[in-house]
Amino acid sequence: MTSLDKPTEDAQQDARAVTEAALFEAFGGVRGMVETVVPGLLFVTIFTINKDLHWSAIAALGVSLLLVVVRLAMRDTVKHAFSGVFGVAFGVVFAMMTGNAKDFYLPGMIYTLGLAVAYIVTTLAGVPLIGLILGPVFKENLSWRTRNPGRKKAYAKASWAWGLILLAKCAVLFPLYWWANTSQLGWVLVALKIPPFLLAVWLTWVFLAKAPAPIDVFAEMEAEEQAEKEREAVLAQEDNEATAGRHRRDG
Repeated sequence: MTSLDKPTEDAQQDARAVTEAALFEAFGGVRGMVETVVPGLLFVTIFTINKDLHWSAIAALGVSLLLVVVRLAMRDTVKHAFSGVFGVAFGVVFAMMTGNAKDFYLPGMIYTLGLAVAYIVTTLAGVPLIGLILGPVFKENLSWRTRNPGRKKAYAKASWAWGLILLAKCAVLFPLYWWANTSQLGWVLVALKIPPFLLAVWLTWVFLAKAPAPIDVFAEMEAEEQAEKEREAVLAQEDNEATAGRHRRDG
């Protein structure tokens, strides 16, 4: 390795570290995954034991609320925990209305299908959803659309990966919704909760780690503001000097 190679490798390592941190922030990391799995796991465990929809639903909703309380007590971000509460609440309401325990999972399955379609449609439209999600995290906003074609291509690949992985997950779950019982559907859904997610995150990391660095539009705005202040200061100084010169001439 030559001395010229070293900065390039350091820059690549820095870019990968930034990408990893951004992905963890955007998708909640290990804790976010746990908070996503626990309510459904508790529901299917209790229902498998006693076949009681009400107790299973109450337990799932209760643990979701508890996770939010813990986040609030620790003054941590609650967006992932709150999204879990809303998802569980929709499932509980739907299952209670129909009286069918399998319907506890149906809102989440429909959401997954809708999300898969959104990833694919936005990519076909030239505005891949993963770019819209991660752009603010990388402080690049939408600059990748017109100013960073290599990064736009990486976001498109990542969005295709998310869309196809989620579609494959739906292809497994929806037939089970019709043919399997509640416990079978629940355990399969729990088993498929994390692995497809990790695969999609890993592919996103692979695509973005090889992509050009993001354009920090916030830093650009700050630089422009600083340059404007400096220009104003120079103009003010020139104006003061001109005024002082006129005063000297008049005096």
